[in-house]
Amino acid sequence: MKIAYDISGKTALVTGANRGIGKAIVEALLHHGAMKVYAAVRNPDSANPLLEHFGDMVIPVHLDLTIPESITALGDRAPDVQVVVNSAAIFKTSTPLDARAIDALEMAMKINVYGLIRMAQTFAPILAKNGGGAFIQLNSVASLKCASNFATHSASKAAAYSITQALRELLARQGTAVLSVHPGLIATDMSSTAGLAGTAAPPSVVAEGIITALRSGDFHLFPDPMAQRIGNAYRSFSENVIEADIEEYRAEKQ
Repeated sequence: MKIAYDISGKTALVTGANRGIGKAIVEALLHHGAMKVYAAVRNPDSANPLLEHFGDMVIPVHLDLTIPESITALGDRAPDVQVVVNSAAIFKTSTPLDARAIDALEMAMKINVYGLIRMAQTFAPILAKNGGGAFIQLNSVASLKCASNFATHSASKAAAYSITQALRELLARQGTAVLSVHPGLIATDMSSTAGLAGTAAPPSVVAEGIITALRSGDFHLFPDPMAQRIGNAYRSFSENVIEADIEEYRAEKQ
């Protein structure tokens, strides 16, 4: 089910585009030949540095993943999109035993999972109309490995990863490449908040990895050294279970 994709000459949309990994993805897309990028952020003014650097190749647009109408409006604003990169997320942390665990998980699910579903529902028809394209979801190694102090975040990312697997199967039917990105320790505000030990890789590692993975038709990307260790251990399971055609999982024909 590999679908290779080249972003050269394409129109892309990146959520969470004003900083960190999202900003690096915008820069990499344009560096590798994308024609135009919609930079989707809650405050369009926060994307001004990208606008100043790239001119009219960047179009700042409003998006709030907690507001369904905002996502629908974005679909109307960007009907020419061929590549969607859903990078926006929230890092809402709690252990399962904290009194605030349910509140933290509800907020994480609202943005990291419900936001993903609504983005897919809005843009899958647009991608189909524009030739198939690609849908890239920023998940995390936290979707595979849970640490007790940010269990609610891991739970939301595990759910997002499950949805991404479903999107791979569903969107392949319309010729859309789907890529699940699982960064580990990246030099962003989110990693700093997590308090993870080790040497963080720059966001550009994720951005460049996305370009390469799309060209290869890969479903998973483990871009940085920490993620690669986990990805190497996970590879056999992924090939034989996640990416495999398991007969018992096939829906019966109606």
